[in-house]
Amino acid sequence: MALDLYSATFWLAVGQIILIDIVLSGDNAVVIALACRNLAVDQRKKGIFWGVTGAVLLRVVLTSFAALVMDLPWLKLVGGLLLIWIAVKLMLPEDEEGEDIEASAHLWGAVKTIIIADFVMSLDNVIGVAGAAQGSIALLLFGLAVSIPLIVWSSQLILHWMERFPVIVLLGAGLLGYVAGQMIFSDPGVLAVLPPLPVWASKLAGALGALLVLGLGHWLARRILARQDVRIV
Repeated sequence: MALDLYSATFWLAVGQIILIDIVLSGDNAVVIALACRNLAVDQRKKGIFWGVTGAVLLRVVLTSFAALVMDLPWLKLVGGLLLIWIAVKLMLPEDEEGEDIEASAHLWGAVKTIIIADFVMSLDNVIGVAGAAQGSIALLLFGLAVSIPLIVWSSQLILHWMERFPVIVLLGAGLLGYVAGQMIFSDPGVLAVLPPLPVWASKLAGALGALLVLGLGHWLARRILARQDVRIV
């Protein structure tokens, strides 16, 4: 995709990257708080700053690499299927988190914990953002540059919004399904075995991906909640 600031397609892709980053980065605030909870008060800001800086740089490198290799045959298919599962998991009831996040009493120990935890948790974010960037490194970096400060500065507020307005999570899951559908449809390996299709088929594939995620996520969430009710009774 050409870097055209006046293109509606460009700004739509930027919006997708920002929304994906917001929805999939909500847990980062929890990780940061847990990793820094044993630091002295005057060291917490330093721990948060250097931990977030390292995690952001690592994520930019990983996402750029993912965007570069996405055009290899069958990788988009695999990434799209994985992204569908990630989106479905986003809709499922959550277990208690943070029990395996080790708090450190030392600044660089906390920084290391933040970076490692973010690396482990970043697979969903990397795949989602790389898919939304559609192979454009310039668009990818632009979208990340806009979204990362938003996440860092307002992570607690975003978490509050997501808890208060669950529709944000549904919109995020649907968007991931849409991106996944388009990723699968645009995979060179998939296109090689399909007959020529009209341009609008890509949007249809995205819409089907969104519907699949929302439908499957809703069904699995109801089953999980039903099992939990049975255990409580």
